[in-house]
Amino acid sequence: MRILVTGGAGFIGSALVREAVAAGHEVLNVDKLTYAGNLESLRSVAGHPAYRFLQADVADGAALRDAFAAFRPAAVLHLAAESHVDRSIDGPAAFIQTNIVGTYTLLEAARAWWSGLPDGPRAAFRFLHVSTDEVYGSLGPAGAFTEATPYDPRSPYSASKAASDHLVRAWHHTYGLPAIVTNCSNNYGPFHFPEKLIPLTILHALEEQTLPVYGTGDNVRDWLYVEDHARALLLVAARGVPGRTYNVGGSNERTNIEVVRTVCDLLDARRPSPAGTRRRLIAFVPDRPGHDKRYAIDATRLRTEMGWQPRETFDSGIRRTVDWYLENEWWWRPIREGKYGGQRLGKSV
Repeated sequence: MRILVTGGAGFIGSALVREAVAAGHEVLNVDKLTYAGNLESLRSVAGHPAYRFLQADVADGAALRDAFAAFRPAAVLHLAAESHVDRSIDGPAAFIQTNIVGTYTLLEAARAWWSGLPDGPRAAFRFLHVSTDEVYGSLGPAGAFTEATPYDPRSPYSASKAASDHLVRAWHHTYGLPAIVTNCSNNYGPFHFPEKLIPLTILHALEEQTLPVYGTGDNVRDWLYVEDHARALLLVAARGVPGRTYNVGGSNERTNIEVVRTVCDLLDARRPSPAGTRRRLIAFVPDRPGHDKRYAIDATRLRTEMGWQPRETFDSGIRRTVDWYLENEWWWRPIREGKYGGQRLGKSV
């Protein structure tokens, strides 16, 4: 396929671009290159003849219309988004602009392009909107989110993603745009911007800094290795049914404190500290406002309809992730010394 990917310089987006190019697709990566966008994450495909890059904002309708006309995509995979809950607490305006206004603008550009296609390409066209499990709110101690779970977003980030999900479904039902929505659990893996729990813990621990854990560390997340997610997205883009939602999860629930302790133990085994176990660096800090207790994804639909299965367990994926950060300081060191040094975000109340 000829795939237009938005946000392809981000964490999940760059994994998707690398996977798509490796699978033989032609890719146009449209990315604004905000703080978390990093073209170094695409170094491996930068010179590939099937890969192109356009620096543009998804809220720029004219740039998008030009991109559609020039590239002539058969599918759009929309990943461009502000995505960090803590940053959404400190500054929600950017989340409204990119996640809601940007999605609307992209939908209109896609609809205009799709409407003018001949019958065959028009029927085959797909618009895949990549969202999050956080739109569903917080679970109790049992159960999992399904595609039928009612929305109950609790943060500015999740509310903005919920709004964008609803826009995509409305454009499908009102205008017939062949759109699909996916909702994923927490991703982790290589090239993850170090504001998120796992890369932040790895880099803090390497530098012998305090490892902050919110509250008592008993919040639960379902972890999904990013390359497994990228494979799922390409599968849904090729075989998904317009109008349907597909949940993507790793079936790897862990409490935050379990994740942090696992990272500490892996680093101790690979790069021991003269000062002793890195678990000594763990410090419980005041919880962030509105912190959801537990997420878990039921990915039965994706497994039964398309045969998708994650290749990585949490144990195998976290080993690969820690090893990647140990071996790729060239990627993360400039971020730590320039864009983001690891300071706490999301304390506004």
